[in-house]
Amino acid sequence: MDILLKCLRSILLLFILLNHQAQQTARAFTGTYGINYGRLADNIPSPDKVVKLLRAAKIKNVRIYDSDHSVIKAFAGTGLELVVGLTNGEVKDVSASADHALNWVKDNVNAFLPDTNIVGIAVGNEVLAGSDSELSASLLNAVKNIHNATKKLGISDNIQITTAHSQGVFNNSFPPSSCIFREDISQLMKPLLEFFSEIGSPFCLNAYPFLAYTYNPDKIDINYALFKSNEGIYDEATDLHYDNLLDAQIDAAYAALEDAGFKKMEVIITETGWASHGDQNEPAATSDNARTFNYNLRKRLAKRKGTPLRPKHVLKAYIFALFNEDSKPGPTSERNYGLFKADGSISYDIGFHGLKDSSAVSSLLSLKGFRARGLLATSAFLLLLLLWL
Repeated sequence: MDILLKCLRSILLLFILLNHQAQQTARAFTGTYGINYGRLADNIPSPDKVVKLLRAAKIKNVRIYDSDHSVIKAFAGTGLELVVGLTNGEVKDVSASADHALNWVKDNVNAFLPDTNIVGIAVGNEVLAGSDSELSASLLNAVKNIHNATKKLGISDNIQITTAHSQGVFNNSFPPSSCIFREDISQLMKPLLEFFSEIGSPFCLNAYPFLAYTYNPDKIDINYALFKSNEGIYDEATDLHYDNLLDAQIDAAYAALEDAGFKKMEVIITETGWASHGDQNEPAATSDNARTFNYNLRKRLAKRKGTPLRPKHVLKAYIFALFNEDSKPGPTSERNYGLFKADGSISYDIGFHGLKDSSAVSSLLSLKGFRARGLLATSAFLLLLLLWL
């Protein structure tokens, strides 16, 4: 009898341990695929409908560019992992005052935990390659103040602090091995990288093969940009072959990081996408090309592999963007990056369903939620049984 009780205890403990580990794993970046939920539009679905769309598409990783409370509240209880943004317009004030930073984190992050699963704060966007030198000089202290605020509030272990960079911070990105940071940016970039290295944050890059091809159509094979069959390029310095442009752009960032002394830092793609419509000087912005790029990128990410230079660093990427945004300034392409149209229907088919097609999927998700609650109840019962034994 004693042997039987010991065996039963061991089985129960193993079950509870495995279930706990599964719950812990779900807190990290789930898989490799995420989305940018931009809202520079006056005709897109409400945040609660967006949540239904994301859950139906099984897209768990989401970035927003601000800290809108109605959006953050809509994500409560969904399990979706949300990165909120400190806008460029807020960076200087947060940089200048630790108290302001603390209040910002209290009001826009801590107030919504744990109901909304906020996993990160993006401090500014593409700051260092911009034209505002005062803003660029403010970035590092803003990052430090936000991080220190999360430490004071006891949430720093669960909130990752980052900032996204455009490819404008680089020099000589072709071939990838020759890439370095621009000399005028290095004096600001290196201290920032040192701090991110200390707190374990990745290098976040906005990389667009669409833009690279649009600016250099005579030098880049469009098939190379679209992940289609092509000859690729060969980097003699590293003896590596590239069959797609995005991998080359990422490895160029890794080369610049290594040159700056940060070889171990991970690169995460915080924006990439392809416009489905553009102006006359953007002939590659077609629905067919956008579908091809995003479909092939989704397949690329599903393979859970790294790049030629960093094969062990599984690539993670946030796609730009969830919706076409009719209020964005700039060329026509800027308003046509969405995987979904403003009414919630798909822009083109890469395997997702629009809002009108999502009711059955939502019902299935509810059933899965019921089953998950049942598993937790079973775990609690077994724990009580273990204590009784």
